[in-house]
Amino acid sequence: MTRRAVSAAAISVFALMAGGCHRETTRASQPPPPPATRTAANHTSRTARPPHPDSGTTAGTVVPSPPPPPAPNGLGKPVSSEIGLASWYGPPYAGRKGADGTVYNQNAMTAAHLTLPLGTMVRVTNLTNNESAVVKITDRGPFVRGRIIDLSLAAAKATGVYRAGVAKVKVEAFAAPARANADPGGKWCVQIGAFARESDAVKLKQDLLRRYTTAKVIEFPGPTGYWVRVNPKFPDKKNAAEVADGIHPKDPAAEPYLIRTD
Repeated sequence: MTRRAVSAAAISVFALMAGGCHRETTRASQPPPPPATRTAANHTSRTARPPHPDSGTTAGTVVPSPPPPPAPNGLGKPVSSEIGLASWYGPPYAGRKGADGTVYNQNAMTAAHLTLPLGTMVRVTNLTNNESAVVKITDRGPFVRGRIIDLSLAAAKATGVYRAGVAKVKVEAFAAPARANADPGGKWCVQIGAFARESDAVKLKQDLLRRYTTAKVIEFPGPTGYWVRVNPKFPDKKNAAEVADGIHPKDPAAEPYLIRTD
């Protein structure tokens, strides 16, 4: 092959290569399909999907607070609440009649309270361990300063008060059952005691009979000592409170208690 032929062949090959490169470059320069629609769809899908319950919340997210726990046995909302010490009572009172006329059963879910209407259902929560129980007020007490409720043996075990003996609790009372011919303000009396000696209770009784001629004063024994009770002629709470304020027994342990009798 001559030099001129070789040069012509080389020029032809170069031309073919140059043409092929030009066509590939043109194909690569074509823009791909616009992904705008797919991106928008994906974005919409992500924002519409609810967050995972275990994930953290972002700014602007409103998380509703959980509803409060329902009242036990559908009793509605508590009508009163108080915090104080709870104790319990058992064998010495077993078989005795309570203030509501029923025989005390230490294995029933009941309790004694000074002022709540008899028959009231209350929820007692031990603030030490957060254990709670619903009990029915069937008796009066406790007659110890600083204590607000006396639990039955069963209720004390249910709330963890049994072993401790005394515990700080929250007492939530629900609406008391309606009673026929009941006084909306309640019937009240004053109870003084307990006296270790019967003679001291009798002496106070005689003194009160002279001071409150229109009141009915009774003296009776109890498991913890002797008690004196004054039933005012007008048994409303205001009148009973005035009687209690005027009684100052010589025995410092014998304090007057305002008690609701119904």
